[in-house]
Amino acid sequence: MAESLDTQQKPSSNYFKAVASITWKDMAAELRSREMISAMLVFSLLVILIFYFALELDVKARNSITAGALWVTFAFAGTLGLNRSMAIEKDFGCLDGLLLAPVDRSAIYFGKMISNLFFMAIVEAIVLPFYSVMYNINLFNSGLLLITFLGSVGYIAVGTLLAAMSVQTRTRDILLPILLFPLTIPVLIAAVKASSGFLLGSAWSEIEPWFNILIVYDIIFIAVSFMVFDFVVEE
Repeated sequence: MAESLDTQQKPSSNYFKAVASITWKDMAAELRSREMISAMLVFSLLVILIFYFALELDVKARNSITAGALWVTFAFAGTLGLNRSMAIEKDFGCLDGLLLAPVDRSAIYFGKMISNLFFMAIVEAIVLPFYSVMYNINLFNSGLLLITFLGSVGYIAVGTLLAAMSVQTRTRDILLPILLFPLTIPVLIAAVKASSGFLLGSAWSEIEPWFNILIVYDIIFIAVSFMVFDFVVEE
């Protein structure tokens, strides 16, 4: 009886170890080079500065565009990171090694997704205070932070899958945004609307539908990515 329980627990244990190993590999490599985070961060800060100098608005107008400006920044910076994360694996031949590893290939997806989410969270943790200081707006709202997390999860979930798909092509730098932005329109619109609601102090009844869209989007696309990732990475 004990042996049967061990055999049932071992595959799941190996699966989570594989996810953790892939995540740690990406984090350790990035923390040594800092290439991806630096590029994402510089790009994000430049976008915020462009918005600041291009849109000389009063306080009320700035509050109304804050959510849109933030999510434009997060979306483009996230795309830059997603493209780079899979391109490194392909260029150095690491992707083939990962695919040959004796683990379920969905573990590769979740490992890459978690590491991409970690990198995006680092950028967001720097961008939010910077934006708050530049525009004199308090963005440290628990509701806004929750929406930022849910929106980032949905964006990264779809982006990791599409990055694995487009990395096999010659035009991967162009193909990823073309595929990604149309599919992430629902999560971006919902994130902008919900973020605006929290920033403007709207009633929960106005925010709840957008919040629910984010939850449903995250669940559906994580499940879909889990099911199709094996087919996506096959040549």
